[in-house]
Amino acid sequence: MAWTPPPPRAAHPYYMHDAIYAQPGALRLLTRGQGEAIEEAAARLSAMERVLLCGIGTSWHATLVGELLFARVGGLGHRVRALHSFEFKGYWPDLDARTGAVVVSHRGSKRYSLEALAKAKASGGVGIAITGKGHEGLAAADYVLRTVEQESSAAHTVSYTCALAMLATLAAAVGGDAEVRHQLEEIPDTLALLLGQEAWEELTRRFAGRRRYWFVGGGPNTATAYEAALKMSEANHSTALGFNCEQFLHGPWAALEAEDVVFLIAPPGPSHERCLAVARVAKEVGAPLVALAPEDDRDLAALAMETIALPPVDELLSPILAVVPLQLFTYHLALERRVNPDTMRGDQPAHGRGRSGLSL
Repeated sequence: MAWTPPPPRAAHPYYMHDAIYAQPGALRLLTRGQGEAIEEAAARLSAMERVLLCGIGTSWHATLVGELLFARVGGLGHRVRALHSFEFKGYWPDLDARTGAVVVSHRGSKRYSLEALAKAKASGGVGIAITGKGHEGLAAADYVLRTVEQESSAAHTVSYTCALAMLATLAAAVGGDAEVRHQLEEIPDTLALLLGQEAWEELTRRFAGRRRYWFVGGGPNTATAYEAALKMSEANHSTALGFNCEQFLHGPWAALEAEDVVFLIAPPGPSHERCLAVARVAKEVGAPLVALAPEDDRDLAALAMETIALPPVDELLSPILAVVPLQLFTYHLALERRVNPDTMRGDQPAHGRGRSGLSL
């Protein structure tokens, strides 16, 4: 089934705005009617010696979180690995029947997503697709788990959080983790409260016009930092960088200037201490820090110019919540910069020509 994008919008609210605010409702409905398929897919993965998670762009970021979810919540340990679909297809050896592959792709139509699934299927192992509704590109998978309808904005938001939640649900089914399942049931209501927590327009005005935007996190929120930087590039075309906290401390910080701003994703967990080190570096350089952390985190609050309170949740599930304030900042910065966040600059002549020459 081919998907035809709707006509672009010319002013706020753009499609990206609608998608961000649709996330609580989409998460509530995510697994409806798919329980049997999830359980069967989980049983097949449990029997595999290895599990590979594949994706591109935003979907690759989801697999990075999924890797930790399957390792810890699913109990697979070192049997699981996240790979970029292009790298998996081009550089990794062929699989065998003891390997399961989960391919994540919202559109389900990109070349290397399709080739990753074909490579997995050729092995005789199990192939699972996590993909959006309304496109049958990955229908050849043994199990197809659906997220949401095709997004009208090129800056994907709701499909990302739903892919994260589906990966967490599948990992909990593999590992029989009832507590994670319970927390997943509570996330939609928690997210609805988070969406109304801040004056997002005011926050954006405070940090508009910065030279560079740095996003830093650790553990599962390394992917949150990568995803936020990607959304900034796609939606408002700022210069944005995403880093793991320890990687940031091993050199990139030397390029930080007082004219920049650092967004630090720092829920409680093993990476929190190193995130504090990042905050101290930013303080010494003079770059303002926006911390995404628990409300009672006094150490970070003392170093931050602004704190966005993250609700209490298992660190492995925190990326579902932590990315949303960054989506909102990205969107409102697009409004400040007077650009359309939905089109990935395809409406501008030079970038439109560049995009038309790409084969994805």
